[in-house]
Amino acid sequence: MKLRIYQVDAFTDRIFSGNPAAICPLEEWLSETIMQQIAMENNLAETAFFVKRDQGYEIRWFTPTLEVDLCGHATLASAFVLFNCAGHTADTIRFYSPRSGHLEVKRHQNYLTLNFPADFFTPVPITAELEAAFDIAPEAAYKGRTDYMLVFGSEEHVRRAKPDLARIAQLNARGVIITAKGNEVDFVSRFFAPQSGIDEDPVTGSAHTTLTPYWARELRKNELTARQLSARQGYLRCNHLDDRVEISGQARLYLTGEIELD
Repeated sequence: MKLRIYQVDAFTDRIFSGNPAAICPLEEWLSETIMQQIAMENNLAETAFFVKRDQGYEIRWFTPTLEVDLCGHATLASAFVLFNCAGHTADTIRFYSPRSGHLEVKRHQNYLTLNFPADFFTPVPITAELEAAFDIAPEAAYKGRTDYMLVFGSEEHVRRAKPDLARIAQLNARGVIITAKGNEVDFVSRFFAPQSGIDEDPVTGSAHTTLTPYWARELRKNELTARQLSARQGYLRCNHLDDRVEISGQARLYLTGEIELD
């Protein structure tokens, strides 16, 4: 059996930057074992699979080691494939995730906009475990549905922070977001999730469901610009809509191919 596969760089306007995702359109669901093996073979932060259902698409996301509840960049990349490679003519795509509910992507010129549920997060103490996770001490800590978020004093602190991945892997969370107010954009971030098989994610759409409401409150504005300061970097536009967030970015196709399954 042959499966079509695409690799798309998301949240960027050029290849070799942003966050690469593998996208596998399916006619029917494969077994979880096969999908996990494909994701492991791809060895990217995320591989997304989707199946057409009624007027939309059911979608699932896998890291090299596990299935995740929500992935922004691979959803944006899936929409890019549908718009540019699979003949989807309308300007809106409706996805449904068994783990995260209804998700929508709209196309406007060169940008694709994700509409995701906003995260709920609360302040938590800066424990010894959190402080030891990086070589620079955070100024505040929060816990959302799946991640810790640590707030640092400056963009430079976020840029040069060195993670202790072994300590981060021991935290009871999907991963850790670190963030600060930006110099040229409203806020910057990085994301580390060794417990999910991703040491540092290049650009993390789902993390911005936490970052956007936080910085909307701190900066007293709902429309925000953001940059993720990984080696590949990525640029995002974010909009806070009460219990939802819009996350916009561009994407570029890197490759198309076929998977050979026995």
